[in-house]
Amino acid sequence: MPLTEITAPEAVSLAERIKLLDPWFQNLRLNGIATAPDHFLGDYPQVKWRRIADVLPDMSGASVLEVGCNAGFYAFECKRRGARRVVGVDVDEHYLAQARLAAEVLELQVEFRRASVYDLAREPETFDYVLFMGLLYHLRYPLYALDLLVRKTRRELIFQSMIRGAPASRPPAPDYGFWDETPFSQPGFPALYFIEHSFAGDPTNWWIPNPAAMEAMLRSAGLQLRAHPEPETWFCRPRPEAAAIWERELAGTL
Repeated sequence: MPLTEITAPEAVSLAERIKLLDPWFQNLRLNGIATAPDHFLGDYPQVKWRRIADVLPDMSGASVLEVGCNAGFYAFECKRRGARRVVGVDVDEHYLAQARLAAEVLELQVEFRRASVYDLAREPETFDYVLFMGLLYHLRYPLYALDLLVRKTRRELIFQSMIRGAPASRPPAPDYGFWDETPFSQPGFPALYFIEHSFAGDPTNWWIPNPAAMEAMLRSAGLQLRAHPEPETWFCRPRPEAAAIWERELAGTL
């Protein structure tokens, strides 16, 4: 029998198609089949979604970009909330294959394509909402990525990152003296922890912020923090001056 006949979708059960795309990081339910039922974080990312769903804006008729979409969980949820157009991008073809299978089974029209967050700098399109969930700590240049995504966001950036370290002990001062080293030894002073080799068995984990550093990075990228429904997630709106700040940076005038 020709190989094409053996591997044709109609000749392979859905359970087999899901198994062929193992391992899954996101636990989706495709016609009752869980893709990652033994996830070390539990029913992930559904457990995260339940904590933030009530804070999500109305997406009826909106355009949505999800960066680092993995198997598409958040992209699908935005489509279910009425988004007119949803685009998911990821650099990993394995995850994109999972997302396309899920879109087929769930009968949700979402566009998936291969791209990195840095590739988006060359694309002029902007979106009403941008989701940037669980990716920042995988990037070697995290603040640059935030700067890029602010330019892509018309209404709101929905952001999530792994967080470690003590919570902020006090608001940041407007300035610090050159010889004053005391702020750097204070628990909760804004800090990014650099991972040289690997963290949690993953060599793509580069930078892990503490809470104060994460909020400071979001603000410095030109974002206003609207809501913080759970420890790792922020809903942010671009400040009007954010685009002007970015353009001056590009021109080298700052």
